Amino acid sequence: MQTVTTLAELRLALERLPGPVGFVPTMGYLHAGHVSLAERARKECASVVASIFVNPTQFGPNEDLAKYPRDLPRDLALLEAAGVDLVWTPTPEVVYPPGFQTWVTVEGLTSPLEGAQRPGHFCGVTTVVAKLFNAVGPQKAYFGQKDAQQAAVIRRMTKDLDFPIEIVVCPTVRAADGLAMSSRNTYLNPEERQAATVLFRSLTAAKAAYETGERDAERLRQIMRDAINAEPLVRLQYVSCADYDTLEELTQVTGKSLLSMAVFVGKTRLIDNFVIGE
Repeated sequence: MQTVTTLAELRLALERLPGPVGFVPTMGYLHAGHVSLAERARKECASVVASIFVNPTQFGPNEDLAKYPRDLPRDLALLEAAGVDLVWTPTPEVVYPPGFQTWVTVEGLTSPLEGAQRPGHFCGVTTVVAKLFNAVGPQKAYFGQKDAQQAAVIRRMTKDLDFPIEIVVCPTVRAADGLAMSSRNTYLNPEERQAATVLFRSLTAAKAAYETGERDAERLRQIMRDAINAEPLVRLQYVSCADYDTLEELTQVTGKSLLSMAVFVGKTRLIDNFVIGE
């Protein structure tokens, strides 16, 4: 596995890789979810490229950029074991050189849910992903279902800007107790880690209600609220039952839909979701 930092090094290394190229963009501190994306790309593509870049433009002023966990040697070992051919580890100066002033914005899809709670977040995401796509030029790019709104926004951007890239959204990888894998789980103390399983339990309860015939979206939202509010260490930020593609809140579930939520467990913000009606 080769590791490069500059754009010139990346382009030179890409010339030697056979296509199709699968791309796995990450912010590092990898877990089993990231590894599953690389392994899926390995199965489907002749070459696999990953990036590790903690993108400063998607963090808000009160968010955790400075303390975001980092362990590059461990990340590289995991990617090599997963069969990745090339890893790009650019610095902020490479991605955002002096004088940088161009931004990519997806409008409607970024307004609700995470966009409502984290102003500017998705502009940072879409700008960096567009830059990564331009630099790597993959045929397929792999993202996790856990960040469902991010996946929807990137699908929209890819279509709107005519990127010749297939966006592959892979299932959320979970711990044995259901907690979705996340780099931020490392912030949880043992009591908070146990309390965090309420996300999975609340989603499971709402999905069970759907599967036994409940179609009222507000009732599904209330089932999730009730479960979250019963856990004293967890503070609810939002719950949602929305159309899978448009992310518009539903009154009735009639097709593919997204149950999602964001909570604070202590000081740590966690998100999770289930897809229903597929």
